[in-house]
Amino acid sequence: MAKTIRYTPVFLFTGFLEGGKTKFIQETLEDKRFCNKEKTLLIVCEEGEEEYAPDQFATDSVKIRVIEDISELTEENLARFLAETKAERVLIEYNGMWLLDNLYNAMPKHWMVYQEFMFVDSRTFISYNNNMRQLVYDKLKSAELCVFNRFDHQKMDKMEYHKIVRAISRKCDIAYEDVNGKVVYDDIEDPLPFDVNAPIIEIGDDDYAEWYRDMSEEPAKYEGKTVRFKCKSLVRKKLPEKTFVVGRHVMSCCADDIQFAALICNWDEAEKAKDEQWLILTAKINFRFSKAYGRKGPVLTYIEHEECAVPEQPVATFY
Repeated sequence: MAKTIRYTPVFLFTGFLEGGKTKFIQETLEDKRFCNKEKTLLIVCEEGEEEYAPDQFATDSVKIRVIEDISELTEENLARFLAETKAERVLIEYNGMWLLDNLYNAMPKHWMVYQEFMFVDSRTFISYNNNMRQLVYDKLKSAELCVFNRFDHQKMDKMEYHKIVRAISRKCDIAYEDVNGKVVYDDIEDPLPFDVNAPIIEIGDDDYAEWYRDMSEEPAKYEGKTVRFKCKSLVRKKLPEKTFVVGRHVMSCCADDIQFAALICNWDEAEKAKDEQWLILTAKINFRFSKAYGRKGPVLTYIEHEECAVPEQPVATFY
C-alpha cells in the first residue's frame, strides 16, 4: 500500500520593509477562525518597526523563529525549526531584499506554499519598481494577492500601480487599502491590444511579449488561428527538416532576464530561411507535438513573409 505523503502547508508573505506584512500576520494570528490551536511555526526573516505581540495571539500554539541573515536560510535550519515546534503549518514573513529562489531552494521536500501574499507601501512602491525592478518582479510573479497599503484613494492613480502588476502577472489580485482600513479591489479590465477573433491576428510591434504570454497561458484561444507578427528567424542544423525558428528576445524584468521567446515554424522551403533575418511572418498556429520542443507546443505553419528592418526596440517587453 502506497504511503500517503503529508505536506506541510506554507503561507508566504512577501513585500518590502514597512509594507504591512507584520500587521497583517499579527491580525491573522489573533483571529480564532485561523488560530484554532493548530500548531503554527512563524518564521520571521525581516524585522521592521512593528513587532509581534504573541500574548495577543488567539492561541499559545504559535512559535516564532527568526532568520537574521540569508546564510541562515537553509534546509537544515527550516527542518530543525519544524521538528522543534512540532508545527502543522508554517507562516513566513520574507525579507523583501532576498530573492524567492533562495527560499524555494531551502524549503524541505514536503513543504508546499499554499498561499502567497505581497504587501507594499504604496508611497514607496513606484520608487522600488524604478530602482529595484528585479526584486519587484521576483515578488509579484507568483503572488496571489498584492495589497497596496497607505493608499490615498483621492490622490493616487490606481492605473499606475495596476499597470506595473499586470506587466508581471495577470493572475494576481490587487487591493488598495487606505490608512483608515478602507479596501478597494482592483476592477480595471485589461483588453488585449490585438483582436484574437480577426481573420488574421495582427500583433503590433510592441505587443509580442503580451501575445506570447497569452498564447502560452491560453493555447486553446489560438488553435487554428492565423497570425501576423514581426520576428527574427534563426536557422539551426539540429532542427527537423523543413523547420526553422522565429521569435523575439523578451525582457520580463531587467537586462539579466532577457530570453529568446522562440516558436517553431514549418515551411516546405525552410532552406530559404536566413539566419538572424528580421521579417514580418504570416502563419497558422496549431498546438501539437514537435521534436524541436520535445513536447507539445505552438507550431506555426508558414503562409508568407516579407523581410523588414530591425525594429526600433528589438527586445520586447511587457511595459
